[in-house]
Amino acid sequence: MRNLEGTFKGVRNLDIYYQAWVPEEDIKGSVIIVHGLGEHSGRYANAVNYLVPRGYAIFGFDHIGHGKSPGQREFVETFEDFTDTLTKYLKMVENWHPEKPIFLLGHSMGGLISTYYLLDYSKRFAGAIISAPAITVPENITQGTITIAKILSKLAPRMGMMQLDANDISRDPEVVRIYMNDPLVFTGKTPVRLMAEMLKAMIEVNAGMEKITLPLLLLHGSDDKLAPSIGSENLYQRAGSVDKTLKIYDGLYHEVLNEPEHEQVLDEIASWLEAHI
Repeated sequence: MRNLEGTFKGVRNLDIYYQAWVPEEDIKGSVIIVHGLGEHSGRYANAVNYLVPRGYAIFGFDHIGHGKSPGQREFVETFEDFTDTLTKYLKMVENWHPEKPIFLLGHSMGGLISTYYLLDYSKRFAGAIISAPAITVPENITQGTITIAKILSKLAPRMGMMQLDANDISRDPEVVRIYMNDPLVFTGKTPVRLMAEMLKAMIEVNAGMEKITLPLLLLHGSDDKLAPSIGSENLYQRAGSVDKTLKIYDGLYHEVLNEPEHEQVLDEIASWLEAHI
């Protein structure tokens, strides 16, 4: 495979880092990865190593304030900082491989970004794979916390408020160790502005799930402590898609692509992609 990397101009003219993994032979289709909170596009090696040999070109970019892209870590002005950047990258992929189907693969916060985007742009993709989407307010976030986040988003938007527990990403201790020692992963407290913008996006997604009409593959671990699986279950029930599949993996944690059973998950993804080419 060929590994490509570079930058493109995102919102506010920022240099957004991207990379791609492309088969040497002609490709079947393209998969755009939309990564999660605090991480980066380089953490999807399992998906790359499994799907590229099967004929799929994989494309990823680092969100503003993430990985190799500029900006205060995890800080955005609005949630559209994510979706507007996705639009710019999507146009690039469309130009690189015209006439080839494009699939979206969004994980965690990337699942929220993807579903939010699909409310208006379902027709731009041949299908979407949504992994552990953060589209439901976790039970440990109270109404009081939400109210405080909204107020502080205006008064002190860059202040850190909440922090993820890295032990909840995977049952594989090596995955957790690498995550904690990855200099491109941000493990500090999430700025209150991003928290407030994510909550607003969750509300919009839950109000408009019926607008999502493209083929969907939803993946979630039953023991996910970071993004409750009820989010995927609700999306499966309410999405306007005729073609939709829900897979809840018993006992798996948040990053189903980095669990000990990741090959089983990736086999499901490859089979689903093959059926939608």
